[in-house]
Amino acid sequence: MISSMIVFRPIFILMILFSGFCLLTSVAPQQQTYSYQIALLKYNGGGDWYANPTSLPNLIKYCNDNLKTSINPAPATVFVGSKDVFQYPFVHMTGHGNVVFSAADVENLRTYLLSGGFLHIDDNYGMDQFIRPQMKKVFPELEFVELPASHALYHLKYDFPNGIPKIHEHDAKPAQGFALIYEGRVVCYYSVETDLGDGWEDAEVHKDSPAKRTQALQMGANLVQFAFGGGR
Repeated sequence: MISSMIVFRPIFILMILFSGFCLLTSVAPQQQTYSYQIALLKYNGGGDWYANPTSLPNLIKYCNDNLKTSINPAPATVFVGSKDVFQYPFVHMTGHGNVVFSAADVENLRTYLLSGGFLHIDDNYGMDQFIRPQMKKVFPELEFVELPASHALYHLKYDFPNGIPKIHEHDAKPAQGFALIYEGRVVCYYSVETDLGDGWEDAEVHKDSPAKRTQALQMGANLVQFAFGGGR
């Protein structure tokens, strides 16, 4: 069970009411409302931000079934420069190619992350050379640091004694998980050489083994739990 404390700053408190991850019921019978919605990040530059369309719905179902979260089964899509991003405690970003953040995008994303938001970037292969300089614009004072296998993120609901699992092979390199850490809080987690999102997709898309898909979903569940717990 996920901890019942979420560390959101005032801008989020006005937007998101935490209810212990219990399913809420609306006044109308047979209808459900949800405590949260998470989102896919849309960006400019030509990169395929829309890759892996079944990933987030499958991750959400896994979290609701196994962590007893109350996340809307339908993820939102939110543009990086939109104020709507503040509605979502967890935002996922993926793609294979170019990423371009405007000055307004940079300001909006930085404010979101400093206000309690959490960004998961998943390199779908080919994104690394583009996303690093863009995130440097968002946090010029920070560097991506690799989280050690001992980090709490890897030992929440699901235990990963060796750190982030390897789901897909790209360049015969080990899977790595990097973080931007601001005042002791992980505001952005960047998964590289693993393709977690591919592992979240429907089984027939990539033909991953059940074991690999389970690993990917469990790591994703840890990310959601970590983000909802405040990123500390």
